[in-house]
Amino acid sequence: MQQRNVIIAGVAILLGLLAVFVVNAYFSGMEKRQEREAEQQQLAKVVVASQELSFGTPIGPQNLKLANWPASSIPAGAFTSVEEASRSGAVALRSIVPGEPVLRSKISGADGRATLSANLPTGKLAYSIPVTEVAGVAGFVRPGDRVDVILTRQIPGKGAEAATDKMADVILEGVPVLAVDQTLNEQATAAAVAKTATLEVDSFGAQKLALGIQLGTLSLALRNVADQATGVRSTVIPRNLSASNYFIPERPNASAAPPPAFRSPTLAAAGKPAMLRPAGPTMTVYRGSQPSEYEVKRGR
Repeated sequence: MQQRNVIIAGVAILLGLLAVFVVNAYFSGMEKRQEREAEQQQLAKVVVASQELSFGTPIGPQNLKLANWPASSIPAGAFTSVEEASRSGAVALRSIVPGEPVLRSKISGADGRATLSANLPTGKLAYSIPVTEVAGVAGFVRPGDRVDVILTRQIPGKGAEAATDKMADVILEGVPVLAVDQTLNEQATAAAVAKTATLEVDSFGAQKLALGIQLGTLSLALRNVADQATGVRSTVIPRNLSASNYFIPERPNASAAPPPAFRSPTLAAAGKPAMLRPAGPTMTVYRGSQPSEYEVKRGR
């Protein structure tokens, strides 16, 4: 009995030692693997935001810090020193969250102006159009949104009626809104009725907007920011607003001259004076369709 207990204890000790060896080998292998991965993936220091930066926030050491970043995936325009990023007068042009790399495209120039031109991609232009409360989607169009631009104008042609013969076309689709009036902050969410909207377009789009302002009225249609699809464009005219074919003809003018009065056939002879009606009894005799009146003399 005692010998069996010794054997069991020995086996347990061996199993324990084996378990310790296996666990130690596992963690040692994991550490070596992490070391190899760290060696293969070199890290670099980049400047990130240490706190949330909203539009127009001055950039400086108080809100920047250095952080490790994979050297193979450093974003274009990143800074490698806080001093370089916090040059005199720079401000945030877009919202930057904590831990996000501070890029040159997201801060202003050295003069500290929150310039709109710094936000424009290569080949893009900023063009402003007039809007009203209705044309601007009741003030719900804000910087960062995407809109379609609709042109409403007169149908060409000499026979077109100025009041009713209109046409509407979508001339631009999915256009980014850069600013509303003088507001460029994409974090602004409150609705505000604006007089102008600045859109990001290419050169051809800017020409369309310039011509559209002269030809008719431009209005904006707000669309989902994630919706990049473009549909089939078609011109809408008044007859497309309803499936009915009701039509009101031209009404006669109430001030028009009355129709000519009926003239007696006996008095309608052209160029002849009208005959005096006899004072006494008369008798009308028809020869064909021509009537003749004769006076009937009284007997004595």
